[in-house]
Amino acid sequence: MTRETHEGGAAPAFEAIGLTRSYDLEGVSVDALRGVDLRIDQGEFVAILGPSGSGKSTLMHLLGCLDRPTSGVLRVGGVDVATLDDTRLAELRNETIGFVFQSFHLLARTPALDNVALPLVYRGVARSERRARAQKALEAVGLGHRLGHRPSQMSGGEQQRVAIARALVGDPKVVLADEPTGNLDTRNGDEVMALLEGLNADSGVAVVLVTHEPDVAARAHRQIHVRDGLIERDTRTRTAPAAASEGDGK
Repeated sequence: MTRETHEGGAAPAFEAIGLTRSYDLEGVSVDALRGVDLRIDQGEFVAILGPSGSGKSTLMHLLGCLDRPTSGVLRVGGVDVATLDDTRLAELRNETIGFVFQSFHLLARTPALDNVALPLVYRGVARSERRARAQKALEAVGLGHRLGHRPSQMSGGEQQRVAIARALVGDPKVVLADEPTGNLDTRNGDEVMALLEGLNADSGVAVVLVTHEPDVAARAHRQIHVRDGLIERDTRTRTAPAAASEGDGK
């Protein structure tokens, strides 16, 4: 995979130029994204906001390499996704991105340790090493005592922390979090956000979260508001981390 770097250092975590995504719904073409230009640098903490149907989830799916754009350029860590076949795209996703979802997406009958280790299975990591790394990741989110517990034996907040551990176990460059506090009460939501903030501050991992909650978005360094398939507003609410480039991030 060819990686493009930018003047002054590493390639951005994400770079989109004229990004579009259209869907055919019962013979009608629907434009979910209509020409998005966006740059998110390594080490940033970004919130993507917008009303239902605005295109924010479509944008998240494209950034996460879960879907392909209809047109435009999308680079992930400097790699143009248009140059990759499905196998290489899956490899890029597995090596670069950790995912945290609102509904946790844990295997119901599988202990926390093996849920967290799952991404390493696809990398071909030996069983002993992936279990050791999964244990370390669970300890990092305060669940070292829950290694053998199944999701049904844990609270919603604990399940989301397992999901965060799973996102971290592969040492990703970026974590994409889709409504990570949406199914949690205020206290557990605060704990999950504190974990993401600590990850960003301590490890320099870029965090990009989709949320409809203004108080959650306010904890990010930058807010990107999406409406009608376009970026309506892009504001920085805090000083950018040292890992991010200077400028407005576009």
